[in-house]
Amino acid sequence: MFVKICGITNRDDAMAAIKAGAGAIGFVFHKPSPRYASPEALRAWIRDVPREIWKVGVFVNEAPAAIEELRGDLGLDVAQLHGNETPEQHPREIRLWKAFRGVMEAPREYPAEAVLLDGPGSGQTFEWSIAREFAGPVIVAGGLTPENVRAAVEATNPWGVDTATGVESSPGRKDHAKIERFIKAALGK
Repeated sequence: MFVKICGITNRDDAMAAIKAGAGAIGFVFHKPSPRYASPEALRAWIRDVPREIWKVGVFVNEAPAAIEELRGDLGLDVAQLHGNETPEQHPREIRLWKAFRGVMEAPREYPAEAVLLDGPGSGQTFEWSIAREFAGPVIVAGGLTPENVRAAVEATNPWGVDTATGVESSPGRKDHAKIERFIKAALGK
């Protein structure tokens, strides 16, 4: 199982997540988000991220060509799609994770490397037992904190877990001590 720290906007937070044991870090490329990471700002340091750490771009209804351009420009490993994208609208030149907020209505099989199950709203959990109904790798997200992530892992046996708000000091800024506690709890250390 891997841990993804999402909503990374700066180098210090990225390096703290990596040092604490994150296997993936996420960058939100949706401008309305308070966790938006501008490609221009990332260019200054994203190449400092070790190759073995997955760099995940989070997109909402973005054109496949734009996603593929950012993949090449920033060295992204995975596109995580959070909009209304259909399989016909997926980028082809990058690994793909598809996120679903309405997990009750989400298809139990989907043509992506993994599905990410998110809570109904920012910082909200969902009924974790639902994750066991999905075929293929599942990433559990939504409302996960250092205090509840171990219970989520035990309830779902996921391929990965993902948090953004659960380890923040303010939107777009991470609390490094919370990151460390989250990763230790997720990995059962």
